[in-house]
Amino acid sequence: MASQEIETLTSALSRLPGLGPRSARRAVLWLIKRRETALPQLLDALDAVRETLIECASCGNVDTTDPCGICSDPRRDARSLCVVEDVADLWALDRAHLFTGRYHVLGGRLSALDGVRPEDLTIAGLIERVAQGGIDEVVLATNATLEGQTTAHYISERLENHPVRITQLAHGLPVGGELDYLDEGTLAQALRARRPIS
Repeated sequence: MASQEIETLTSALSRLPGLGPRSARRAVLWLIKRRETALPQLLDALDAVRETLIECASCGNVDTTDPCGICSDPRRDARSLCVVEDVADLWALDRAHLFTGRYHVLGGRLSALDGVRPEDLTIAGLIERVAQGGIDEVVLATNATLEGQTTAHYISERLENHPVRITQLAHGLPVGGELDYLDEGTLAQALRARRPIS
């Protein structure tokens, strides 16, 4: 039997995405074996994240500055705005270095089953950003799930009366797929083949 502290750590790690109880146990054992070197580094990194990370008031990205590095980068095309469900999706697209505009993180997707309504997301902030002008294209990069497509359709309807071109990632993405799990080649093809929403 492991001590209560080890069980508590294992339980906490097993709640992380991609880690079940067995993987969490292996991670805890690895940390215990390297507690003199790896554990202090992990604790310092976690403490730094807790102390310095903030949400960008403009786009919703997570960074150490507000506005974030993407929003404050003068090389970014301010006329092009890519709408994503989550920060992980933003990071996945930006890692591929294919989109040179700015982003807007919705904070989720519409879901009647989960009780997620438009007011639970940052859709109002998106509409406000577009209404301020200076944006020529809004790329709806929601996931290729039923909820993601419903969210994209809702946003496109809300933007109908604004003088902006609305495009969506091509449907070459796998149905039910999520952006964070796609390779850069698939993301590149989807961005290149984006099309207007009719």
